Amino acid sequence: MPQIQLTPAERREHRAEAHHLDPVVLIGGDGLTPSVQKEVDAALNAHGLIKVRVFSDDRAAREDIYQRLSDELGAAPIQHIGKLLVLWRPLPEKEKVHDEDRKPGPRDVKVLKFGRAGQKPEVKQLRVLGNQRLTAGGQIKRAKPKQKSIKKGK
Repeated sequence: MPQIQLTPAERREHRAEAHHLDPVVLIGGDGLTPSVQKEVDAALNAHGLIKVRVFSDDRAAREDIYQRLSDELGAAPIQHIGKLLVLWRPLPEKEKVHDEDRKPGPRDVKVLKFGRAGQKPEVKQLRVLGNQRLTAGGQIKRAKPKQKSIKKGK
């Protein structure tokens, strides 16, 4: 896979985003092994923007690792500073699975309780589950199952 080409403005933006990141992959004395390359690929799929620390004093070897990772994994080289390498690859699109039988999930509701005139209303944040309902008074009650009509049952 060829590496991604970025404009200098895009590269600067990714450098700024990567500033606070910690290295997620560490490359030791064995260098760039297939298992390390697989871990870098998994980290790029999970995070998109990663830092890699190379524990090697040879700058040429670090530069070679940097270029090989960029070329073979289809990532954009963002920055090589000291023993840190910053790589970026767009996150793959996740497939959404739509389940027909899924019940409604919990929802957060704000309830305003008014007191005396001139005072601010009290705001309560409540979580209403799928089998619950909110009454007019701000209470949470379990939803009752729908009752069938006696007349329609005959």
